[in-house]
Amino acid sequence: MEMINATGRRKEAVARVYIKPGSGNITVNGRDYKSYFSVEHVQIKVREALTEVQVQNIYDVNVNVVGGGIKGQAEAVRLGISRALTEINAEFRSPLKAKKFLTRDPRAVERKKYGQPKARRRFQFSKR
Repeated sequence: MEMINATGRRKEAVARVYIKPGSGNITVNGRDYKSYFSVEHVQIKVREALTEVQVQNIYDVNVNVVGGGIKGQAEAVRLGISRALTEINAEFRSPLKAKKFLTRDPRAVERKKYGQPKARRRFQFSKR
């Protein structure tokens, strides 16, 4: 089997994921994922798709991720890994879909409107 690639997106983050048979190494932007994502609960998000289908020690994952913050990047990586795993084996689709790992989260930051300090916050109203 050759290298499989997929794309994951979340908020402003875009992750290009490349999966190939190996020993379970996860590399993000040329660094180990544990040094790139230093917070433990974010590291868990990156591994979630692999642990859900019990293949964490079978495939090597190489990721290029840009944009957004660390949580958005981690969830983009998770979506990319999930999409690549379903390309490898169609049987992985149902457990990943049940956990909603194959759904692109559409929530994004609402734009700021003119005449307001933020997206929904208004300037203070003065009657007199």
